Amino acid sequence: MLYLHDVWVNWFEGEENGYNVCQFHEWRRGEDVIELLDQVPLLLIDTALFHYIENNMAELPQQLMNDVYKKAYLRKNHERVQLENCFVVTDGKGIMAVDTLGYNIPLRKSRLIPRQEQLVYEMTAQTKKAQYKWKQSERKKEHHILAPDPKLMYGLTRKERQLKHLLFMALDQLYASKNTSEIRYWYTEWAPHRYHDIQTMPFEEVWECLYEETKIGWSNKHLMLCENMIKGQPFFEKLWEMECDSKVN
Repeated sequence: MLYLHDVWVNWFEGEENGYNVCQFHEWRRGEDVIELLDQVPLLLIDTALFHYIENNMAELPQQLMNDVYKKAYLRKNHERVQLENCFVVTDGKGIMAVDTLGYNIPLRKSRLIPRQEQLVYEMTAQTKKAQYKWKQSERKKEHHILAPDPKLMYGLTRKERQLKHLLFMALDQLYASKNTSEIRYWYTEWAPHRYHDIQTMPFEEVWECLYEETKIGWSNKHLMLCENMIKGQPFFEKLWEMECDSKVN
């Protein structure tokens, strides 16, 4: 069993998609809760299993759980606190720390700092991959507006991803309202050159056009639309303020 020592982690809890588990350069000191693992087991696994752990909140292989049981320690106030099932996995490319909090699913996930990532690559370079039996779902993972396809988030900063999530939440709320005049107004704001066409389009068509056009990339145009759509909605406005006041993108 390989072990890493003195590992800084920034846990993201309940994140189903790996793109929401931020890389080190996106960590926000003073906002994120960063912990120090005194010791944590390191496993080299197949790429398919790594992606399954990274992009799902699903049951982990029992043998993996057995292999890492009570082998990790958190350093807290100069004391070592034993963790039930905490470990670092890599497929030789991606790297992720996981803590199940006593359950059998990857409830908390974290990336590592660059120095520790380099150490992982060096330690596993001549290591054989651990083989685990696991149930690969026959159903393809479904993505939707509140759990977007990773392809829609690639290349965006942490702040842009969070604001895009907020825009999608506002769009989802619009869809639930079934308010044709309102959706026409917002699509006209987005695509003023289509004003005359929009006035005769049914609700479903207008919403679909707005969603399809806003789901790609992120720009100042997206930012303005998001800011205007959430005005007067306290919950959305609070999320907006929290994100825009953050010190790191």
